[in-house]
Amino acid sequence: MSTAQQSEKVLAALKAANSDVTLRRTEFVGPQVGEELAQDGLKALAMVVFGIMVYLAFRFEWKYAVAAIIANLHDVIIILGFFAYFQWEFSLAVLAAVLAVLGYSVNESVVIFDRIRENFRRYRKMNTVQIIDNAITSTISRTIITHGSTQIMVLSMLLFGGPTLFYFALALTIGILFGIYSSVFVAAAIAMWLGIKREDLVKGPAKKDEDPNDPNAGATV
Repeated sequence: MSTAQQSEKVLAALKAANSDVTLRRTEFVGPQVGEELAQDGLKALAMVVFGIMVYLAFRFEWKYAVAAIIANLHDVIIILGFFAYFQWEFSLAVLAAVLAVLGYSVNESVVIFDRIRENFRRYRKMNTVQIIDNAITSTISRTIITHGSTQIMVLSMLLFGGPTLFYFALALTIGILFGIYSSVFVAAAIAMWLGIKREDLVKGPAKKDEDPNDPNAGATV
């Protein structure tokens, strides 16, 4: 049975129940179009990942680029896993949410990496583990506030945005929820496992060692 015949049968059944029913529009997405959308989506995802890696490698070091991408792909895989397991509808809006989560998570990774670089310059007597621990501790409040406020906004879309925005907001909710810990703990841990050190980021002489618990550390008069 063709799509037109199916539309006519559905319209006839609806008119039998209510004569005022009218057909306004009929849409059909075939397997060829769906395959094309999937291919374009994968290309977009690959381009985003490549762009992020180039940016992080240029701004920091290749180890940080690899760590950030693995951590951020962790969020993407979790989102896709939820949609695959529960058989939720995956559309272009959901793909847009996945790409948004990817960019959102890498922003948090950049903040932590930047603090790690700053700590390497400031604290000469600390080893790598202590440097990363201090960077995470000093940025954790910002992470919680940023993700929490964003999550509230996304939840409002999920609850009150209607069916059009439901799966888009659902993907964002899952991605931001798991991105809270992946950018902080997964990315930094992978960077440490890859063997980051002070020489990777700081080319010049280190600054005078300061106490990380001193509120006036790094302050200038």
